[in-house]
Amino acid sequence: MFAIPGTAPVTITAQAATQIARLMAGKDAYGLRIGLKKGGCAGMEYTMELAQTPDANEEVIEQDGARVIIAPMAQMFLFGTEIDYETGLLESGFRFRNPNVTDACGCGESVRFEPLEGSRAQS
Repeated sequence: MFAIPGTAPVTITAQAATQIARLMAGKDAYGLRIGLKKGGCAGMEYTMELAQTPDANEEVIEQDGARVIIAPMAQMFLFGTEIDYETGLLESGFRFRNPNVTDACGCGESVRFEPLEGSRAQS
């Protein structure tokens, strides 16, 4: 929908692909749906859920046995994002390296994007 022909809207690291494939196999799911919703102190939060089928207009990225499904409303905000999976001593999880983010909260749970050109903030 918002992709450049021949270019995947997001990239998936090998570590993320391994974890996504493991999650898909464990729940017999088609793929991992990535989206955004309003919330958090910065304004938007990433959403993730296992999905059985992609919906119309969703972008599907396949790599190394993993499938990421991008919800239509999230595609323009996620374009250029790298999805990684990091394992640490205290926590492990998916990390989004998104060049479109203009601000993030201190805990890393929510992000902010610049308003789209032509839109005005409501007061």
